Amino acid sequence: MPITQSAKKAIRGSLRRQASNNSRKRAMKEIIKKIEKVSKTDKKEAFKMLSSAFAIIDKAAKKNVIKKNNAARKKSRLSRLTR
Repeated sequence: MPITQSAKKAIRGSLRRQASNNSRKRAMKEIIKKIEKVSKTDKKEAFKMLSSAFAIIDKAAKKNVIKKNNAARKKSRLSRLTR
């Protein structure tokens, strides 16, 4: 358990950051799974969803939730999937 006031404050901040990161990761994973599911039946619809997925992935990379090469890899795989 934290003893000093600064340690308690650091834990509060880390919990806030963790919640934000988890929500970004969850949104990213949901849109990726949705596109993968839709692309099996309707490629055009999946292609329309691609721009929103790219925006979510880019925001996660910008906020350092995932690394930029990881974001690039995810975007590349999604675009290859919707071709």
